[in-house]
Amino acid sequence: MSPLNELDPNTSSSNYYPIVQPLTQSGDENSQVGKSYEKSSTESKKRKSDAVDEPETPPEIDDDDPRIYEGNMTPNQVRRRIREFIEGGNMKVGEFQQALGITSTSYQRFMRMTGSDEGSGTTIYPRAFRFFRKRELQGLKAAPARKPATKKPRKAAQQDQLLDVGGVALDGEDTEEVPVYDTCDEVRRKVRAFLRKPDVSQQAFCRAISACCEEDRKVQSRQLNAFLGKKGPMEGNTSPAFYGSYVFLEKLRIKEGKPKSKMREEMEGIYRNGVNTTDVQNRWICKGNTRPTRDKYGRVSFVKTGRRN
Repeated sequence: MSPLNELDPNTSSSNYYPIVQPLTQSGDENSQVGKSYEKSSTESKKRKSDAVDEPETPPEIDDDDPRIYEGNMTPNQVRRRIREFIEGGNMKVGEFQQALGITSTSYQRFMRMTGSDEGSGTTIYPRAFRFFRKRELQGLKAAPARKPATKKPRKAAQQDQLLDVGGVALDGEDTEEVPVYDTCDEVRRKVRAFLRKPDVSQQAFCRAISACCEEDRKVQSRQLNAFLGKKGPMEGNTSPAFYGSYVFLEKLRIKEGKPKSKMREEMEGIYRNGVNTTDVQNRWICKGNTRPTRDKYGRVSFVKTGRRN
C-alpha cells in the first residue's frame, strides 16, 4: 500500500481534517480541538506514575509540515500504536478521541477492525498517523503499555503453600541431627500419601526435602524413587531421601497441629536417640541355625530356622 495518499499535502480530500489544531490560532482562540489537545497533554504530564522524559517546551510543528506525512504505517500498525498509547496511561480514550476530533462510534469501529489494511478509508486512520508523527517530531515520548501483573497459576500457589514449612524449626536441624522416630516403611507410606495430593509434584517435593538436609545433600528425583522402591523397616535408612522426608513431614505435622501417631510414640520409646541414619545394618554374625529378622519397628532378633546339617 502507498504511504497514506490521503495524507499527501498536495492532495485534497473532502474527508480529511487536520489531526490537531495549533494550540494558539489567530481568530479561533476557542477552538475545542485545540483546547482538548492542550488539556490532555497537560493532564498526561501530571500523571507521576507514567512520567517520561519530555522536552519542557515541545517545538511547534505546523500541520502542513511535510515531515508529518513521512513514513508508512498500516491501519493495523496504527491500531497497535493507539492501544499501547492508551494502555500506557498517556491519555484516556475520551481524551484521545477529542484530540483527534472523532466520535466514539468511529473510534470503536476502527479499533474492532483486524485486517492489515482494513480501515484505510476511515477518518481516524490518517488523523492518528499524523498525531503520532507530530509527537515524534516534537520529541514527546509516550509511556509504554503497562504489562499485566503476572500471577502464579493457582496450582503453583497451592503447591507453594503446601510445601511451606519454613516457620517450623526442629532441634538439630542446623547440623542434620534431628532424631528420626519412624521406620523407612512408615516414611515411604507417608511420602506416597503426600505425593497423591493433586497440587504437589515430585520435583517440588524433592526441593522441599532437600531444604531439610545440609547444603551439599540435595535430593534428586532418582534418589527419592530409589528409596520409595525399597521395602523393609530399615531398608534405605542412610538415604538423604529418608532423613529429608522425615524432617519435612515432621515439620508439616507440627505446622498442621496434628498429634503424634501411636507408632510414633512407640518408636520414641524404642529408639531414645532416634534410628540409625548413618550406617547400613544388614550384616550379622549368626550362631548355629539362627537367622536375623526384623520386626515392624526395625528391631533385630535371631530365630532358629531348624536343625543344622
